[in-house]
Amino acid sequence: MPAYLARPDGDAARVGVVVVHELFGVNPDIISVVDDIAHAGYLTIAPEFYHRDAAPGRWLPRDDSGRDEGFSLLHKMTRAQAIDDVRACADLLKTRYGVDEIAMVGFSAGGHLAFLAATQVPVSRVVVLYGGWLTSTDIPLSRPEPTLTLASGITGKLLYLVGESDKLIDEEERGEIASALQAANITHEMVTYPGAQHAFFWPGTPTFDESARNDARRRILALLAEN
Repeated sequence: MPAYLARPDGDAARVGVVVVHELFGVNPDIISVVDDIAHAGYLTIAPEFYHRDAAPGRWLPRDDSGRDEGFSLLHKMTRAQAIDDVRACADLLKTRYGVDEIAMVGFSAGGHLAFLAATQVPVSRVVVLYGGWLTSTDIPLSRPEPTLTLASGITGKLLYLVGESDKLIDEEERGEIASALQAANITHEMVTYPGAQHAFFWPGTPTFDESARNDARRRILALLAEN
């Protein structure tokens, strides 16, 4: 499984971070997140979760063709495969690089994958940025039962970041997610950014929201830094 890995300049923190790409693969945006987190002191890796069906190092453009191909690749990835890949990254970070804990940061479809993995793999903290399909069975990652029903398996802290104007994750769905996390007694925080849309994190895109991105980045680094 190809992956992009970045190391901090000095000694790495005891928490290693797995960054989960969105629909478009490990593109320059994802690489910039990996580099940013590594610069903050964390050994950070972004695996190519499409590795079974896509050429190594290939990422997709943010246009209709890239979106269509991304959905095609996403629908080929099973729940078991995704969890196996996260376990492989966690084992690598712990056995080869000596980190003590695993954290995850996932975007959109990658946010869903990070949420799912946190229900099955020991993850001390997980950040889900606008992760969709948690309440449905619309993608293989959410089958046979909706991923949200597995929330009780989460053993670490969870931070869910979403835009108020996200058309894919509306107010009703946000309420379902919050209720399920509360019912499962998961240590969590849900942050809703006024006026922000889906994929607000990426500069140069139509939905970019600088204020929301800056706050999200601050919250991600703060969660990683918690003792």
